[in-house]
Amino acid sequence: MKYKFLIQMLAGLVAVSGVDAMAQGDSRLVIHHHYDALGFAEPVPVNISGFTSEVAGILRQDLLFMGMTNAPADQAKYLIDGGNSGRVEARVTDRITKNPVLAKAYTGGSTRSQVHALADDIAKAITGVPGIAQTKIAFKAESGPAKSEIYISDYDGFNPLQVTRDNTIVSAPDWAGKSTLFYASYKLGNPRIFSHNLPTGARQMITPYGGANISPAVSSDGTRVAMILSKNGSPNLYVSDLGGKNLKQLTFSREGESSPCWSPDNKTICFVSRESGVPGLYAISANGSGKRRISTVGSSNPTEPDWSPDGKYIVFTSQMRHFEIFIVPAEGGSTYDIAEGEDAVWAPNSRAVVFSKGPDHAKSLYLLDVPTKQVKTIARILGSNSQPSWAK
Repeated sequence: MKYKFLIQMLAGLVAVSGVDAMAQGDSRLVIHHHYDALGFAEPVPVNISGFTSEVAGILRQDLLFMGMTNAPADQAKYLIDGGNSGRVEARVTDRITKNPVLAKAYTGGSTRSQVHALADDIAKAITGVPGIAQTKIAFKAESGPAKSEIYISDYDGFNPLQVTRDNTIVSAPDWAGKSTLFYASYKLGNPRIFSHNLPTGARQMITPYGGANISPAVSSDGTRVAMILSKNGSPNLYVSDLGGKNLKQLTFSREGESSPCWSPDNKTICFVSRESGVPGLYAISANGSGKRRISTVGSSNPTEPDWSPDGKYIVFTSQMRHFEIFIVPAEGGSTYDIAEGEDAVWAPNSRAVVFSKGPDHAKSLYLLDVPTKQVKTIARILGSNSQPSWAK
């Protein structure tokens, strides 16, 4: 099925944040998308030339997870011709029409960061979807039994930075915007939920309750946090504002709930419940009404859901013979197996996911392009990496 999206290319390319215009002129780009059976845009063939092998490799990987694939020049829809002598620069041209699509040079920062900026601009120009190459992920890194810390890095695992130094169990990071993380830490004994401002290092405990205080999930509008608390007995789903005030209990199950995540419109929370005896996905409104089961036909024991930013799919872990990652339409239905692994979360483009796989003492993170099922390993930090969260 083919759709057309018309993007007006602005006259000239204005230099911002170290980006210089290389060409000027008015042009119009008509983007033609072909979609697979699940509704994902099929990869757009591009040809990359002119760069050193290292830079070309970075660009190919970035574009892979944003809906493009490198192809021979005579089979490509777009030609990307560039260089990286002193700065990264590129011209993108429609091979058939010869129309220019993008022409920019990038300065400042590392060569890798310049390539990421180029990749994001190419993604926006060719697919119409904002790029993800300059985004961040957070994750849990374990160095031994009962010893883990939270790290952040570029989406591809480069430039890792340690966030916590609690020297205990720290888990389940979740982004609140691009500068704050929420996570659970055993630093004070039983697990408590903290918010952590990354630029200043300041953090605040938002759940001073007994029992378990775990699995924080911040709404995409950055106003509320869902969490699992056992302050009244069994673990149940609660919602509060970001500072922990105005706490409201949403579920009252004796079997226990886990793994909340928000719909992109911030009206609904998906979570895992055992009220039927085995794990199942459920949805409930943020005010506690309308609880319903989300069917996951073709998989069993679903856990760890994450709602795609475009609202179409929920990705989750199925505990079968092995941990398997599935997606299901947000309203429920037939499921689709996309990879072996667990802890999957969506990228902001609703196309790629990051997930973990491996034995408990040596898990690694992986990037996955969902429609093509192509996978790239992220270099491991310390002994085991898991529980990723992608900044949206």
